[in-house]
Amino acid sequence: MIAINSFDPLTLVLIAALNPATIVVAFLMGRRADQWQKLPVVAFAASIVGFILYWLSGQVGLVKVHALGGEAALFTLQFAFGLVWALVGYVLRPR
Repeated sequence: MIAINSFDPLTLVLIAALNPATIVVAFLMGRRADQWQKLPVVAFAASIVGFILYWLSGQVGLVKVHALGGEAALFTLQFAFGLVWALVGYVLRPR
């Protein structure tokens, strides 16, 4: 029988907030954006890169991925944090 474990919301928030790939990609792409309307696209790209890093770390064995349903929440949270980091990069961009 397959054991289904519930996910911990605090862990998902911490993984999404502290994912270095999401932070770096969102900030650097936000700095390069010339219009604020491009920031959601930047956040989407950053959340994809962040999720790929999370998946690769799970495949290699750095983190234990055992919860069911946390992946969609993680992607959504990374999008939200990516939007914040993209906004920071957009505000701090050289003019």
